[in-house]
Amino acid sequence: MREVAIIGVGQTKVGEHWETSLRHLALQASQAAVADAGAKRVDALYVGNMLSGELTGQEHLGALVADFAGLRGVEAIKIEAASAAGAAALRMGYIAVASGLLDTVVVIGVEKMTDAATSETTAALAMAADADYEASQGLSLIAINALLMRRYMHEYGYSRQDFAPFPVNAHRNAANNPYAIFRFPVKAERFGTATPICDPISLLDSAPICDGAAAVVLAPADAVRGLSAAPVRIRASAVGTDTVALHDRTDPLVLDGAVLSARRAYQQAGVGPDSIDLFELHDEFGILAALSLEAAGFADNGQGVRLALDGEIGAGGRIPISTMGGLKARGHPAGATGVYQVVEVVQQLRGLAGANQVGGARIGMAQSIGGSGATVITHILERAE
Repeated sequence: MREVAIIGVGQTKVGEHWETSLRHLALQASQAAVADAGAKRVDALYVGNMLSGELTGQEHLGALVADFAGLRGVEAIKIEAASAAGAAALRMGYIAVASGLLDTVVVIGVEKMTDAATSETTAALAMAADADYEASQGLSLIAINALLMRRYMHEYGYSRQDFAPFPVNAHRNAANNPYAIFRFPVKAERFGTATPICDPISLLDSAPICDGAAAVVLAPADAVRGLSAAPVRIRASAVGTDTVALHDRTDPLVLDGAVLSARRAYQQAGVGPDSIDLFELHDEFGILAALSLEAAGFADNGQGVRLALDGEIGAGGRIPISTMGGLKARGHPAGATGVYQVVEVVQQLRGLAGANQVGGARIGMAQSIGGSGATVITHILERAE
């Protein structure tokens, strides 16, 4: 297997893009990534997306985006893994280059969610849950995570207010990210009075419905010196899965898919949690941030919230998370999120994160979650010396 490097990144601002189509968002991100890479040719295009068919009436995104981007004829495929679709597309691109089958691959994550009514989008997102035993009973993804949060509070003695550090940290970082949807800080006091949407989850504890696209260009690590001034190596790409339905899990407060994914990534990279300088986790809800920190080995079970309360998730803390705003404040355009996370890790490792730069960042990790933890994909990246 060959070592693989990310040689170019691109992204659109996350927002409500009423006048920009899904294909135009994908085009903007891919053009930016290819320009950043200085790539002269593209062998394949992988598109991560969750809901294009349901919300925009458009499937067959691989060929559509390839044609629109001027890449007609190249291998082009859409990849779906719920909200981990972008990370899954990166995984497929990584395998293609590492195996030697392809040399230059563009990976795009794109989602257009705001054109549909909120109720329609919420119902579409629920397709990531178990259709027979969760969605059919009226459970949305928000409701499932509210159940998780309530159980976590009961088991470990936390209050709803104890989760405030997660959005406070995310919004503080998003204020310095020109691509974020919510570029303003919030105070812990405001979190306590935020409008409930599914108790105990409130508006300030839930990622927004939005649109956006992000892209990366992959190439063999031993051939990128002439292509990119700042290549970043992919040290690990790993997937872990769990049951789709929450009630089928051994312990609902342990994300077994994330445990497996992180463990496999650490083993592949030859590192452990202590070597990770920043962690772009899937903070769609505060409870997922806490459980991800625990599953990835940064905190013991029940201590993910304590890590945040102790100030260890900020830029100068033990493990900086959501360094450019995360899903909560940068925004969560479902199938695009996994690629946004990797783009942001690359920015950090290149030293281009501006006011949000994590000092001395050399190794970063991104973890993307599909559904309530059924598919979890972890990538570990390292700055090339």
